[in-house]
Amino acid sequence: MSNKQKAMVFIYPLLSRITKWIGKSQKIIKSTSMAPESFYLLNAVLIHGETFSFESLKGKKVLLVNTASDCGYTPQYKGLEQLHQQEKDRLVIIGFPSNDFGEQEKGSNNEIGNFCEKNFGVTFLLTQKSIVKKMSGQDPVYKWLTDETKNGWNDVAPSWNFCKYLVNEEGNLTHFFESGIEPLSKKMADAIHE
Repeated sequence: MSNKQKAMVFIYPLLSRITKWIGKSQKIIKSTSMAPESFYLLNAVLIHGETFSFESLKGKKVLLVNTASDCGYTPQYKGLEQLHQQEKDRLVIIGFPSNDFGEQEKGSNNEIGNFCEKNFGVTFLLTQKSIVKKMSGQDPVYKWLTDETKNGWNDVAPSWNFCKYLVNEEGNLTHFFESGIEPLSKKMADAIHE
C-alpha cells in the first residue's frame, strides 16, 4: 500500500462522518420495476481472465460496485468483504475496478487483484478493469445498470467510485446507492433483507 493509500485508510472514518453530516454522496434510489432485458444474459470477465456467467446468480441478490484502489472510498473494500462474509448465502458481490474518476485505478488487473487481496482480504468477485461511465467502451453490465430501456427504470451512472447497484433474486435492479453509503450501513442491510 502506498503512503497515499495508507493516509486514505487512516482518514476514511473522518471522511465518512463528514459526507454523512453534509449529506454528500448519500443518495439512494429504488424501484420495483421489472427489467425488460434479462440480467442473467450478461457476463463479466473476472480479474484473472475467466468469463463469469450471470445465469449462475439466479436466486441470489447481487451487489455491483465500481471500485478503485487509490480513492478516498477505497477503505470500503473492507466493509464489502465483511458484507460478503456475512451474507454469502444470499448475496453475491462483484467489484468492477475502474479508472473513470481521476486516474484512481492505474494498475494492471494483476496489480489490482493483489492489492485488494493483500490489503483488504478481498475474496468476493472482481472483474477486469472496466469503463462504468456512459461513454464509448462502457462495460455491458454497466450499460444494463444505467439504461432504463434495459433495466426498467434507472439511467443513473456512477457519479464516483464505490457507487452500488443492488439486483434482486429475480434479476431486477432494485436500488442505486451513491458512494457515501457504507456497505455495512443499516440502509444497505435493509435493502438486502427486503
